[in-house]
This record gives sequence, structure tokens and C-alpha cells, in this order.
Amino acid sequence: MLDKLIFGRFMPGESLIHHLDARTKLIAGFYFIGILFLANNWQTYALLTLFSFLVIFMTGISYRFFIKGVKPLIWLILFTVLLQALFTSGGTIYFSWGPFAISSFGIINGIYVFVRFVLIIFISTVITLTTTPMDLTDAIAYILRPFKIFKMPVQDIALMISVALRFIPTLMEETDKIMKAQRARGVDFGEGNLFEQMKVVVPIFIPLFVSSFNRAEDLADAMEARGYQGDKKRTRFRILHWHWCDLVAALVLVVLTTALVTLRIS
Repeated sequence: MLDKLIFGRFMPGESLIHHLDARTKLIAGFYFIGILFLANNWQTYALLTLFSFLVIFMTGISYRFFIKGVKPLIWLILFTVLLQALFTSGGTIYFSWGPFAISSFGIINGIYVFVRFVLIIFISTVITLTTTPMDLTDAIAYILRPFKIFKMPVQDIALMISVALRFIPTLMEETDKIMKAQRARGVDFGEGNLFEQMKVVVPIFIPLFVSSFNRAEDLADAMEARGYQGDKKRTRFRILHWHWCDLVAALVLVVLTTALVTLRIS
């Protein structure tokens, strides 16, 4: 299942989303996550869900591919939904035991939290799937540029974030290989009590940490061999440019926000 995690990967394409400026996609992604918390009824969540699926359709990537990519995180999402349902009171009480209660408000809020998590994963995945690592790094550096007045190493921070994003699928693949190797040696995952399951996890994390440090060291050596210095000014082979489609994307977000506020009030 770990090899199905698609967050952090890049898929080449010729869609309109692929051709958007990386800064537009990054800012729009954060903006969408921000307005997502404005939704407070089924109409607003339906609007945001429809918009998200429309964006996925415009990428030219199969919906099934995105849904499979959410599966590795489904248990974390369901755990968060369960906590929301148990600790939110109000409405009709269906079950109560000590400090825990399942109410109509809790169930509704749990559904909203589930939709919110899935949409955040979808939009974040769209950004990484349609943006090259270099463009993503340049976009982050551009957005953080005002912080240079505070002597912040903007370029180093942007590079660190970009490398971290691209290491996610690599680490997932490495974890999957380690788990398969441990299964071949007779290790059973997901069986036994909590203490036994924690003991089983140790043979996974130790080689994973060792492999991660080795990869980080190899990357550092490669960058040092090429004379990389983050605080030096350098020219760029590919320069980010705003286009008409970026303006259209901004106008679409304005229309979406207006519709969201209208449905929220009504």
C-alpha cells in the first residue's frame, strides 16, 4: 500500500494545470486550504468538492489514481474523524459512556472533517504532481523573498522543503521494501497486542533511518562536488513567468470565494 502514496511525485503532462506558473499553484493551494475552513454546511462542502474534482479532471490524471493515493492515509483520517465524533456534543445523543458521546452534531462534524482532509490531500497532490522540483523550489524561494530583510536563508529553506517533498515517495518505497524483506523472514505485521506490534516496528525504523541518512549524505556530497552554495547569487536556466492562465486562475478563485461566502450565509 505504501507504494501507492502519490504525494510528492511529479507526472509530466500538457494540461492547463501543468502550464500554470508554480507560484500561482502554490499560492492558490494555500489559499484553497484557507477558504476550506470557511465551509460550514453541506452546500459549501459540495461546492469545494466539485471544484477539487474539476481541478483533478483538468490535470488529465485519472481520479482512480488520486483515490488510491489517499488509501495509505485513510486510517489517520478515520482516527481524526472518530475523535471529532466522540468529543463534539450537541444535537441528538445516540450513545454516551463517561466523557465519550456520539451525537448528531459529532457525526456531521466528523463527515466535514473527513471531506476537509481528503480535499486538502487532493489539492496538495495536484500541486506536486504538476510541478517540477526545480519550479517548486523557485516558487517557494520567490514567496519567501520578503523575509530576506530578516537575514533568513530563503534559498536554503526552499531547497530543504523541496527535497523533503521529493523524499516522501522515496522513503515510502524504501519502507515497503523493508517490510517485504521482514515478511520474507517470518515477521507478521498487525498481529498481537500493542507491545508486540511496537517490537515489530523496530526492524523497520532502524534500517529506514540508516537508509535515509545514507541518502542525505550522498545528496550532500553530490551538491558539494558541484560547488553548490545556497547564499550565492546565480542565474537561472528556467525563469518563472506569469501568463494569462494565471490571471484566469486568480479570477476563478475570486468567484469561488464569492460563491462560498454566499452559500455560507444562506
